[in-house]
Amino acid sequence: MNRIWTILFGLLAFSAHAQDAIYPNKPIRLIVGYAPGGATDIVARSIATKLQETLGQTVIVENRAGAGSNIASEFVARSTPDGYTLLLGTIANATNMTAYKNLGYDTMRDFIHITQTMTAPSVLALHPSVPAKNLREFVALAKQNPGKMAFSSSGSGGSPHLAGELLKLRANIDLIHVPYKGAAPAMSDLLGGQVQMSFQTALSAIPHLKSGKLNVIAVASKKRMGTLPHVPTMAEAGIADFEVSSWNGLFAPAKTPPHIVNALYNATIKAINTQDIRDKMEAQGAEPVGSSPEEFKAFVKAEIDKWEQVIIKSGARMD
Repeated sequence: MNRIWTILFGLLAFSAHAQDAIYPNKPIRLIVGYAPGGATDIVARSIATKLQETLGQTVIVENRAGAGSNIASEFVARSTPDGYTLLLGTIANATNMTAYKNLGYDTMRDFIHITQTMTAPSVLALHPSVPAKNLREFVALAKQNPGKMAFSSSGSGGSPHLAGELLKLRANIDLIHVPYKGAAPAMSDLLGGQVQMSFQTALSAIPHLKSGKLNVIAVASKKRMGTLPHVPTMAEAGIADFEVSSWNGLFAPAKTPPHIVNALYNATIKAINTQDIRDKMEAQGAEPVGSSPEEFKAFVKAEIDKWEQVIIKSGARMD
């Protein structure tokens, strides 16, 4: 009798292993920490469609907005590591490591970093009333008027806020931070002249640049953007080592089996390399990436370390 039970348990274990080896064999959830319609959500839905085609299973985008994307991140970190619950993480997964004292997850410990999907460099935009044609003139103007010039952001702790804090530190200038509840009102008051400057995505800034409602004086990336070829980088404009980009990438819970990680990596790279996905990203002022898991992990660690210093020095904590 004991032998029969041993055989049965062995068969059940073999069956479970076989089911695990055949991945995927049921729908996959791709969790997004922001509301539908935003930049991260748009990328998630574009990639989900391509993953579905490659993997042969439905990929459902699920929005769990709130707490600076921490609700979604903690949910995925605590999910079963079987490849069926994934996270499209963002720069918030780096900045929140310092901005929040009591996170329910650790970005380096609790996730496997599969690949960075895209990056969208920030641009420094000024209201036309600011009498500065370039970054050096703006810095000089700010030094002449300490504490009198303001910059808007989509909220405390986000990349536009931290970009402004980084500029204050690197240029040794005193600017007032004015946080808003979202990118739209932050842009609205910049256009209205209630604030003098803001770090914005190229996608949101370019239409207003063309209409003359904004001046874009620098791009916070290593190289110039194809959509703004005449706008210098921050380094070219006078401030070295100044890179600020909104980015996202695919994460899985820690301990997800290597063969599943490999399958997700290959499928995601294939998706990123399709022309329509690249066109959609570039239309948003973003650049496709497609890094290896090792490269993505190193990139996230560098982002955590970089923003830790800015957050500590500026006091931009969230709790």
